[in-house]
Amino acid sequence: MTTDELTTLISDLYRSLGDRPAFDAYLHPDLTIWESDADALLSGLAALDDLRDRRATAASGPPPVAVAPEQFRADAWEDTGLVRYVLRARYGGDRPDECFRVTDVLRREGATWRIVHHHAEAVR
Repeated sequence: MTTDELTTLISDLYRSLGDRPAFDAYLHPDLTIWESDADALLSGLAALDDLRDRRATAASGPPPVAVAPEQFRADAWEDTGLVRYVLRARYGGDRPDECFRVTDVLRREGATWRIVHHHAEAVR
């Protein structure tokens, strides 16, 4: 896979945001996750679902009108890919955008690439 294909894959991932099964198809079931609002390293889809549910319960105000990656930098070596980008959540009205610095590590299994590690840090 070329680096352009990796960035397209990440863009496709975020286009499926809101549809958990479609979004999760891009994730390895045993992935690890660092998130700004999680106190510890998360492991697996069940831990991610728990974080998503806690976020939904704590959410105040309307959700973002768009979430999209930008400022890509990608590398690929045989069955390993590394994609770094800024993830921007845009809101309506006067609410400012939220941005996150993200690093995703991907592994190819057959013809399928999946994220095996996701690290997102809120930019303040």
